[in-house]
Amino acid sequence: MSNNKTAFADGLRDGIPIAAGYFAVAFSLGIVAKKAGLTPFQGFLSSILNHASAGEYAEFTVISTGAPYLEMAFVILITNMRYLLMSCALSQKFDSATRYGHRLLVGFGITDEIFGISIGKPGPLNPFYTYGAMTIALPSWAFGTAMGVVAGNVLPVSLVSALSVALYGMFIAIIIPAAKASRIVGGVVIVSFLASFIVSRIPFFDRLSGSMKISLLTVLIAGAAAILFPIKEKDGAGSAPDTNQKTEVTGHDA
Repeated sequence: MSNNKTAFADGLRDGIPIAAGYFAVAFSLGIVAKKAGLTPFQGFLSSILNHASAGEYAEFTVISTGAPYLEMAFVILITNMRYLLMSCALSQKFDSATRYGHRLLVGFGITDEIFGISIGKPGPLNPFYTYGAMTIALPSWAFGTAMGVVAGNVLPVSLVSALSVALYGMFIAIIIPAAKASRIVGGVVIVSFLASFIVSRIPFFDRLSGSMKISLLTVLIAGAAAILFPIKEKDGAGSAPDTNQKTEVTGHDA
């Protein structure tokens, strides 16, 4: 029991900077939620159940266009699919005796940052460490969204429109470093922009909503990139091979 308390306290401590960052980003997201017609409570409920800026932005976009629930479910599934992979990877950090209930709860609270600090813990992962990070980070995300909706109700329309652009800046800040680090990623980003523009100009696709177009393009372009440019595994977690080691190690395609 004491070990669980220590792990929870460690997670709570490590989650403080994550919570601060989440509040700022979620505030901008709340502005978008206000433009979609959500109340502060609805914004809070959305963020406490959906822990992803891209996923929630897609959700609010679908809401604003009046699209059906089935389309919303599909769009959120595509934008949040990476968390399925993160959950599978994180499950390998648990002790084999860890109950499924803990695995499910941790999987529910996975975000990019919580995954990062959890997967980086040395040795087997105590789920209470992740619970500690979730306890402070996720409510901050939800309250930030609610406060953004409140601000959207109070601030002038011109200022609300200006603040809503901040979320686009966050997305650009995410893709630019990855594009600069990899020519393949940069090429995929450019192809995505061009494909999105072309599809928007073809009358045949007018029957689809904007969110559905983006989701379909995401699946097609990401799938094609994965087939054409698979990531190769590097032995030793990307470390340089030992030149003194006589045993030859052969890499495999991911």
